[in-house]
Amino acid sequence: MQLILYQRDDCHLCDLALLELARARAPDFESVFIDDDPGLEQRYGVRVPVLLDLDTMRELAWPFDADALRPWLAGSG
Repeated sequence: MQLILYQRDDCHLCDLALLELARARAPDFESVFIDDDPGLEQRYGVRVPVLLDLDTMRELAWPFDADALRPWLAGSG
C-alpha cells in the first residue's frame, strides 16, 4: 500500500488527521503539501486533508477518525 496524505501548511485539520493516522497505526505514508502546486490546489483545495491509496486510487477525505481509517486501510472501507 502506497499512501499519500495531501495537506496544507498551518492546517489544524491536517494536524488532527495525522493524529488519527497514528491512532489507526497506519503504514508509512508520504505527506504532500498542496499550497504551491496549482494542479493539486485545484483538485484538493477545500477537501484537505485527503488520504490517497496510490495502488487503488481510493481517496479518503476529512473528516475521518481511527475507527473509519482501519477498515479503509484494510481495503473494505
